[in-house]
Amino acid sequence: MALRRDRTHTETRTRRPRSEAPAHPASTPAIELRSVTRSYGRGAASVHALRGMDLVLPRGGFTAVMGPSGSGKSTFLQCAAGLDRPTSGDVLLGGESIAGLREDRLTELRRSRIGFVFQSFNLLPSLTVAQNVLLPQRLAGVRQDRRRAQELLTEVGLPEHGDRRPGQLSGGQQQRVAIARALITGPEVVFADEPTGALDTRSAHEVLGLLRRAVDVMGATVVMVTHDPVAASHADRVLFLADGALVGELHRPDPQSVAARMADLTTSSFPVRQYAGSAA
Repeated sequence: MALRRDRTHTETRTRRPRSEAPAHPASTPAIELRSVTRSYGRGAASVHALRGMDLVLPRGGFTAVMGPSGSGKSTFLQCAAGLDRPTSGDVLLGGESIAGLREDRLTELRRSRIGFVFQSFNLLPSLTVAQNVLLPQRLAGVRQDRRRAQELLTEVGLPEHGDRRPGQLSGGQQQRVAIARALITGPEVVFADEPTGALDTRSAHEVLGLLRRAVDVMGATVVMVTHDPVAASHADRVLFLADGALVGELHRPDPQSVAARMADLTTSSFPVRQYAGSAA
């Protein structure tokens, strides 16, 4: 399986159209957070996981999100992906506000316009690999495109594994299946939560190469939460969170510069304020 990291790759993008998702101008951000806060509990015992976050994520980019434990990374991902509702503020997907949607509409949106890749793969052991890839279409109630599923399995290097069960695959292979599943609906954004956390170094490199390729070749937008500077270096930029706020970013990252920023975050006390740099 050829894994490319050439960000100037000129191969024609082959992203499929989505019948379920509205068409948006290319200038419309993939994800936008407007003064988003998320608090848990009440009174003196309340915890402020996000503190007035403003952020614009453009289309067709690969963004990594990092920060110390308790910085708000997971809460950011959950709110941005519609898995959790902000306490205040708004989240926009392709220019459409999702923070106030009814739960049934939010579920429909997640199934048709957002893809997910999790650390634990979340494949159903009773289904074949191909059936796992097709599951989002099945849940969304649309025609299951078996030809597209096979194309994606070929794209992730598993063309002969469609009839196998997840338990017959290695961890790295299962995560590749999860990436194919995340892409089957042609989502506007793929959210990856520690996608290499359970993998060995070689498998992690392959998975990161596939996410990079999804951006460079298929035109996907990927947002990845990670604790690993090497994983973050595959992204176009890295956002750093601390105490529920965006405190910095790094463009064209390399593992050493990311690790240095993370070391600063874990040894410094940052004021709770919005980062003044560009987030667009």
